[in-house]
Amino acid sequence: MPIAILMPALSPTMEEGKLAKWLVKEGDSVSSGDVIAEIETDKATMEVEAVEEGTVGRLLVAEGTEGVAVNAPIAMLLAEGEDRSALDTASASSKSAQAKSAPSAASQAAPTAAAMPAAAKANGASGRGGRIFASPLARRVAEQKSLDLAALKGSGPRGRIVMSDVEKAPSQGVAPATKPTVAVGTAALAQMQALVPSSGSAIAPQPMPDEQIFALYEQGSYELVPHDNMRKTIAARLTQAKSTIPHFYLTIDCELDNLLEARQRLNTRSPKDGPKSYRLSVNDFIIKALGLALMRVPKANATWSERGTLFHKHADIAVAVAVEGGLFTPVVRSVDDKTLVEISQHVKDLADRARRRRLAPHEYQGGSTAVSNLGMYAIKHFDAVINPPQSSILAVGQSEKRPIVKGDQIKIVNMMTVTLSCDHRVVDGALGAQLLSAFRGFIEEPVTMLL
Repeated sequence: MPIAILMPALSPTMEEGKLAKWLVKEGDSVSSGDVIAEIETDKATMEVEAVEEGTVGRLLVAEGTEGVAVNAPIAMLLAEGEDRSALDTASASSKSAQAKSAPSAASQAAPTAAAMPAAAKANGASGRGGRIFASPLARRVAEQKSLDLAALKGSGPRGRIVMSDVEKAPSQGVAPATKPTVAVGTAALAQMQALVPSSGSAIAPQPMPDEQIFALYEQGSYELVPHDNMRKTIAARLTQAKSTIPHFYLTIDCELDNLLEARQRLNTRSPKDGPKSYRLSVNDFIIKALGLALMRVPKANATWSERGTLFHKHADIAVAVAVEGGLFTPVVRSVDDKTLVEISQHVKDLADRARRRRLAPHEYQGGSTAVSNLGMYAIKHFDAVINPPQSSILAVGQSEKRPIVKGDQIKIVNMMTVTLSCDHRVVDGALGAQLLSAFRGFIEEPVTMLL
């Protein structure tokens, strides 16, 4: 029986994607691990590899097709000894499977899926043929729960581990773990909102219908450009953030003279080229200072969930990177354990791959806070929107010379204004103030970052 290659879920919130490019053609032989296609999600273009071997019998979805639902058949793979006549028999069942597939990233199983993201391979365990086969969602959740995939028995096709196997792990004797908090997708958010009883007196604001918007402008006076997946996701998540997170804002000024001097001294000590050369930026110091501040004020290093508050053991900080058509927020893990040079090199690598849309989902998801720096655009002060499930975001303005009073004298010093947006469900006013105070202490005395 031909094997259906299904549209893989490349992240827990993915509902659909664009089949950007086929790397195989009909009649090609493929083996497990061969890269067969490139899938474009809202944030990245990822390579997808086969998890079965056989011959590509039919490509069901053309290159460039957008809105392909997760778990929808995209190609048929002929097993050993089968010819193209077997495809006619499988065609009807393939269409039926496509009609029944739910376009939800929260789908708990990837039935008969014969493809997986290449990025997941790096996180895989050894099993049949040296690897264990698991759906991307099951693999990610198992990693979050610190579950060993080798200890699980797959119930999916050909022993593939699916989401239900991960959920049953505690009852099977596999070490249980607290259910992780993940970002709520648009569909899940709608379901949650539907469960909230209406008071009958308040009417939820509704966006203006397209017909009314178009009626306001004369025909021919504008160009309509359809939203791409990134812009749709940004709009959905920002709407979710402002609708569900009670924001409040704290602003503080930091003196930068000592930091700028330390940065210059360190950069002059760098080799001119080679693997050990570096070029520290002010943003590298900001990321390090925020990571150390979170360790000093651990109650602010937290994430809200309905089951309780998650207090994180390390400082995982997302860094906003502007790209054409939107932005990425790749996460620098364990900032508290990294040196300034390691942070600098890691941020440069993440930013470069973000601009080329080559980040894997786990590289831009998670974290407890974020840094958004618009100082290079001469922005003095702004309020940033929290990216759920993070509980805060630091908005950084430009460095500029300002007159300040020191003692009884007016001095000209380099100053920077930063604003911390806080999730009031997790971070209260005093707690946010303590975090900003600790951050300013590290910024104004950068030598303390080395202690």
